[in-house]
Amino acid sequence: MTLFERCIGVILKSEGSYQCDPKDYGNYTGPNRTGDLIGTNFGIAARYFHKIADIKNLTKDQAIDIYYKYFWLPMNLEGILNHDLLLHIFDHGVNANKRLAIRMIQRIVFVKADGFIGPITEKAINEFKPYTKVIQGYGLLRDIIDHYKYARHLHYADQVRKYPVKAAFYKGWIIRIEKTHFD
Repeated sequence: MTLFERCIGVILKSEGSYQCDPKDYGNYTGPNRTGDLIGTNFGIAARYFHKIADIKNLTKDQAIDIYYKYFWLPMNLEGILNHDLLLHIFDHGVNANKRLAIRMIQRIVFVKADGFIGPITEKAINEFKPYTKVIQGYGLLRDIIDHYKYARHLHYADQVRKYPVKAAFYKGWIIRIEKTHFD
């Protein structure tokens, strides 16, 4: 089994099948809940993929192909040696935004946050020496994955602050972070 296959298996457990929630921004063909309400299937959102896929009738194999072509390859994750961290970055890229997910790890490892993984970012991630930090109300950050998971928590809390309609998804996002791991 390839690394992509291992990762996509975890991600598909979080994404589920077809849904058409009018509160979900990704279910519309336009930004900020504008355009046609089409839905999301296997996590493939109408907002981004309605022009290349029939979202409602999308098959699992078609979804996997989209994840590979539009997320896995552009994110350039295969050089990250810590596969648990790689999975979190990939999962956040799928759920939130691939460039945002990469900028988050770049900030943690203190490199230019340009949203692209090249040799400098890859080296910084692979050589990062974690530092222990206690976050009031959150807990202890011991390793790079803890730091990344905390950054994800902050991102989702910020989304709810900016867009209160997204509060309905907050608990699910937090559960998703905790379920993002290999069996």
